[in-house]
Amino acid sequence: MNSKIFTKTWEEESNEDTMEGLYLTFSLDNRDYAFEVRYLVEIVALPPITTIPGTASFLKGVINLRGKVIPALDVRLRFQMESMDYHDRTCALVVQLEDLIIALIVDKVNEVIRIPKDHIDPAPKIGDSEASRFIIATGRVGDDVKILVDLTKLLSDEESHAVRQTGALGT
Repeated sequence: MNSKIFTKTWEEESNEDTMEGLYLTFSLDNRDYAFEVRYLVEIVALPPITTIPGTASFLKGVINLRGKVIPALDVRLRFQMESMDYHDRTCALVVQLEDLIIALIVDKVNEVIRIPKDHIDPAPKIGDSEASRFIIATGRVGDDVKILVDLTKLLSDEESHAVRQTGALGT
């Protein structure tokens, strides 16, 4: 299940001019998802979450990351999956979406992989689930398929505005 797509070390890869085709993979409910590494700021163990009343159920609250208040979004709930207690593998993927920094809570992080463009296929349209708007494609990785997520669509304009009201703008 852990297929290697590229043979270069991370250090060699980071010296190249591009991160095109690099994806961070994570799991939710035993399904593998991925997003472009260019959005990733850092991966952290899940810190305590301060809840904020009146927010959407998938917005769990805010975390304090070295003095910066960052909104925390439970991706499992955003994808309309059943809620699950957090465990020792649960972590926060801190991502930057334009001027907004947000922590995405996922079941576990897997690896960074390279998916060549010719291994990426448009996402099949199965049903009209709201969660399907976040899925942009599938990536073939050996015998596995990764579901590619468009992070820029995780929040609607209205939701994005509400998150910005927490004062959690990036630098």
